[in-house]
Amino acid sequence: MSTLTRDELRRALKDGRLAPLYLLYGVESYLRDRAARAIADAALHDAPLREFNETSYSLSNTDVQQAIAAAEQLPMMSARRVVRISDFGKLREADEEALLRYLARPVESSVVVFTSDDLDKRRKLSKTLLDACVAVEFAALTDKELLSWAKSHLRELKAEADERTLGQIVALVGSDVRTLSNELNKLATAALPSGRITMEMADSLVLRSRELSNFELTDHLIARNRRRALQTLERLLDDGAEPLMLIGLIASNYHRLALAKELMSRGTAKEEVFRLIALPYSKREEFLATARRTEAGALTRSLRRVAAADVAIKTSQATPRLQLEMLVCELAG
Repeated sequence: MSTLTRDELRRALKDGRLAPLYLLYGVESYLRDRAARAIADAALHDAPLREFNETSYSLSNTDVQQAIAAAEQLPMMSARRVVRISDFGKLREADEEALLRYLARPVESSVVVFTSDDLDKRRKLSKTLLDACVAVEFAALTDKELLSWAKSHLRELKAEADERTLGQIVALVGSDVRTLSNELNKLATAALPSGRITMEMADSLVLRSRELSNFELTDHLIARNRRRALQTLERLLDDGAEPLMLIGLIASNYHRLALAKELMSRGTAKEEVFRLIALPYSKREEFLATARRTEAGALTRSLRRVAAADVAIKTSQATPRLQLEMLVCELAG
């Protein structure tokens, strides 16, 4: 049907222009969810029985026919009903025809909102969704966009921070807007009654999410989840992380895992392991569980491969990003 930016979607909803089909996709789940909620609010603003006219389905655990049946129902005491469908990427190809038939002839009194983290544009269903729906992509925000969004959010909270402090907050939090929103809410509360957020508050209260993303990358590598590992790597690189720094962080995490495994094999108490290996508090138990299930030989081989990649980045003519992507593919392979 058409492709809109986030701002264009906002203006269309404000003007009361609604479509029967929407496709909201991309890794920025917080803004994507807010957009889905805004669509529902616009469609059901005059509905006295909203709870009877709004339903959500995940196709990972719901038959697609059930979701289609809901979309084909007439609304109850309202002009429209809203059906939100997620995880359509997990729909079996054998079940796609039923959904494709609905996309060809959607019910005018229903607003169906499809949401997904990613979109495989090679699939027939994805191509049809892009053609049939009002599509809006929710890619990860750049640091400039994050700063702009943070300023706007602080105005809503009746709080403020100077450019340097806001830059530090974004640097600490990273590109996830949901986390950024939570941290700004926390800081705005801490800044009462003046509403002025200082650099000292940011340094002492803001969760260091980018550090946690580094652990997340290692988690996906250990779990052999290549797709999630590459997604996390892309997020870190797009967020400004240097490839050599990431190589060092991956190596550091593997070293920590190897050391933790050795200490636990000797019967070392958890408290002593945590004393010797610095970890974010929220990651400690998960880290030990990862160390327990990973073979020592696999950790050794991974460390050798990381070392080879480090040398390759420093000496090769190939781009550092490509070298890092190759490393992640091999480690998660």
